[in-house]
Amino acid sequence: MKSVCFYFQVHQPYRVKRYRVFDIGNDPEYFNDRGESDLNNRKIVEKVAAKSYIPATTLLLNLLRRHPEMRISFSFSGIALEQLERYVPQAIELFKQVVDTGRAEVLGETYYHSLAFFYSPGEFERQVAKHREIVRRLFGVWPRVFRNTELSYRNDLGHWADREGYLGVIAEGWDPILGWRSPNYVYTPKGAKNTRLLLKNYRLSDDIAFRFSSREWSEWPLTTEKFAQWVHAMEGDTINLFMDYETFGEHQWEDTGIFHFLDKLPEELYKNPDIAFKTPSEVIQAYEPRDEVDMPNIVTWADTDRDLTAWVGNPMQKAAIDAVYGIEDQVMLANDGRLMEDWRKLQTSDHFYYMCTKWSADGDVHAYFSPYESPYDAYISYMNALSDLKLRLEKRK
Repeated sequence: MKSVCFYFQVHQPYRVKRYRVFDIGNDPEYFNDRGESDLNNRKIVEKVAAKSYIPATTLLLNLLRRHPEMRISFSFSGIALEQLERYVPQAIELFKQVVDTGRAEVLGETYYHSLAFFYSPGEFERQVAKHREIVRRLFGVWPRVFRNTELSYRNDLGHWADREGYLGVIAEGWDPILGWRSPNYVYTPKGAKNTRLLLKNYRLSDDIAFRFSSREWSEWPLTTEKFAQWVHAMEGDTINLFMDYETFGEHQWEDTGIFHFLDKLPEELYKNPDIAFKTPSEVIQAYEPRDEVDMPNIVTWADTDRDLTAWVGNPMQKAAIDAVYGIEDQVMLANDGRLMEDWRKLQTSDHFYYMCTKWSADGDVHAYFSPYESPYDAYISYMNALSDLKLRLEKRK
């Protein structure tokens, strides 16, 4: 029997406000939840929850009631959960109801949606532990499968997950890595003993997440009948459909028909008796690994390059990320909760994504997600805020 494995990423960063050089030393508040609407974190979270999280989760609850065998999974960043708790508790309650069905798995990740694994193993461990705590507190579950920020993966992440006792890790099913192999099987990370690797079927996932409403796409309009046929025709054990949760209602607006598509998809898939929904843990337990996958270099979900260049591909990005991790020892020694919290919020990968200067099709995607007028504006605000943080550290010392 072939499985369909849905995983939705729920994340909202604390965006740095337009922080000017004149603010350094005078304003310790870097993340705005009032005023400027395009960088007002509260308004953004409330808007996304109203357009996406609340209607999509309500729909999923109805689907789970109508289809008792349906399974889904979520990965929540810790900072998304804390903002939703503060500003949109209704969304948290709906997510709890979904998890309480026992048919929705919650994955582990870094609390601050950071790239700490590649820059500070110690900080990475602390953020993973903090994420486990908020997942345990809100949902009463313990993550068994790990998803690193931006689906970023390398062999040593598989080794870490194996050592920590995770059932599996999620990564991008990128063709140059897989070669002749298909992403539609369970794999073993190179050198791991017990942990398994689940790979995103990026073609089918992106058909929903990115191409669904594109009238230039040769397959538009995408119907549930057409998509179910594609799934049925795929070889393999599991079709892993991994995407941002904002796909439903925010990236693909309601008037595109995206909610209707989601509502009818399980029914259409179930017309084939050999299709079943499974969570990532269930997929791992149901199938034997097909092969070992070797990823010696970092692979991510982003852009045509599928590497970290979306976040650290230009001198601005490299300077920013080196600067924030360069003060780790000082932050730890300061032992100041507010300083540490601000420093960790500045590690969120979105800050560096906003500084990306790639153009063409990749550049269009970056511009869509960025609230800043240009990558240079994002860099200036970020570095000014980081300069103020360093000044506060000096005063603390």
